[in-house]
Amino acid sequence: MTGLSLSLVRGAVTSPFKRAGRPDATLPADREVLAPGRISPGPLAAYSRVCGFAESGPLPLTYPHVLGFPAAMRLMTGRSFPLPVLGLVHTWIEITAHRVPQPTDELELTVYAAGLTPHRRGTEVTMVTEARLSGELVWESSSGYLSRHATGAATAPPSSPATPPELPAVAEWRLPADLGRRYGAASGDRNPIHLHPVTARLFGFPRHIAHGMWTVARCLAETEGGTGTDGPGRIRSVRADFRAPVPLPSTVTYAADGTAFQVRGSSRVHLTGSVTREG
Repeated sequence: MTGLSLSLVRGAVTSPFKRAGRPDATLPADREVLAPGRISPGPLAAYSRVCGFAESGPLPLTYPHVLGFPAAMRLMTGRSFPLPVLGLVHTWIEITAHRVPQPTDELELTVYAAGLTPHRRGTEVTMVTEARLSGELVWESSSGYLSRHATGAATAPPSSPATPPELPAVAEWRLPADLGRRYGAASGDRNPIHLHPVTARLFGFPRHIAHGMWTVARCLAETEGGTGTDGPGRIRSVRADFRAPVPLPSTVTYAADGTAFQVRGSSRVHLTGSVTREG
């Protein structure tokens, strides 16, 4: 059994004993540091294929997040972590590459929890991943993960975010029912809400849903392919907000205009984001 699989088992065991929303909840000060090591070409190729990236050239902007995910899971399944890990929903991510990472780089990764924030649907934790090359910070990301629970803040239902303006359609994607299992195999993220309708229903979802990180990675792959972009220059940073789950299977539209992009279905916007590029 891999270390990530052990973390998932530990999460399944510890989650029922954790109560999200405690006013006295605090985050552990622990940090996970992964020593520099070579990036395995096989898993990288599998990840690139399922997300639509080219299988040669620089490291996909999102891939250091995947490399750091097992360490994040170890932190989030630890006894002192205040939120149950099972059922956590990825709500947003910001990534900045200070240099363009290469597949041959031996990156040192540091992962830690940076803060707890009240959310209209529960409590959100911010997880940070940093990548260093020979001591220099070359890449970093911050991610929000939501633990859904009753907030008791008001009797009225929480208001929904304003609907963003519709961007011009660029491509249509047909997402198969097994996409969550395929991405989980390539990335190691086997959260039950992504794998099967039965396991998703255990956490309040009528169907299983696509990974947020697959969705944003697929958007970046499409953007880097030259469609819907604002001109030449490699993507240096991205901010993406996961507004609504993408059910599986489904058909969605990728839309883009200038630096902005979105993924939408027939009746709702699932993801909005924007990129910055090298000059």
